[in-house]
Amino acid sequence: MAAATSTVVGLATSSLASVNRKQPSLNSAFLKSPMTARNRLRVSQASGGKYTCFERDWLRTDLNVIGFGLIGWLAPSSIPAINGESLTGLFFGSIGTELAHFPTPPALTSPFWLWLVTWHLGLFICLTFGQIGFKGRTEDYFEK
Repeated sequence: MAAATSTVVGLATSSLASVNRKQPSLNSAFLKSPMTARNRLRVSQASGGKYTCFERDWLRTDLNVIGFGLIGWLAPSSIPAINGESLTGLFFGSIGTELAHFPTPPALTSPFWLWLVTWHLGLFICLTFGQIGFKGRTEDYFEK
């Protein structure tokens, strides 16, 4: 019982009896006025009372970007520039070739993987730049 009331050696030698004190206010030269520390995630009624770090619609999805981005990638990837064939045609043709022996997966040396990675990389780049351009224009980011 005597150990419960003894002094704890450590930060300013505070006793265990002083645990129930009020939260100290933080003073700093960087702060304009003394204020108590608070949890920024506990803002009242933010996001319907849920704890969140981001605004609810952080992606700001827009179907125009997806539609124009897909069309913007299908048009140039359908130009027959690779030995008279298009990237889209080569990719879709390799899908059919690989589905011909369906239970067996494509071999690592199959050209399917090259067409898959190239086609999707181009699509994602086009969608990313489309999102940047479309949202930048609607939010007047590019205006002087």
